[in-house]
Amino acid sequence: SDDTGNRLRFQLELEFVQCLANPNYLNFLAQRGYFKDKAFVNYLKYLLYWKEPEYAKYLKYPQCLHMLELLQYEHFRKELVNAQCAKFIDEQQILHWQHYSRKRMRLQQALAEQQQQNTTSVK
Repeated sequence: SDDTGNRLRFQLELEFVQCLANPNYLNFLAQRGYFKDKAFVNYLKYLLYWKEPEYAKYLKYPQCLHMLELLQYEHFRKELVNAQCAKFIDEQQILHWQHYSRKRMRLQQALAEQQQQNTTSVK
């Protein structure tokens, strides 16, 4: 009924929004003309509600929100037809993840060392 329909819609939109994190998928959509379809562009605008915290908490790939934001711009949508553009975005995402992972590991190590020092000084 209504609950089942809403749950299904939520799952479908969640999955689709997360697919937007994949530059190769965006290139696929652009090459097939989806970004020229006014109804599809309006749908992308509608999906901006995923940026709200009560929805964003369900995302595994938060970079999809950045892509969703960029897809609001016609120039970006037009550039995605070019496979080199998608490749560049993909490479930039990988570099970001690598930097983020290293930075996060350093922060966690520093926190662990600080906690160890605090424990040692309390004794």
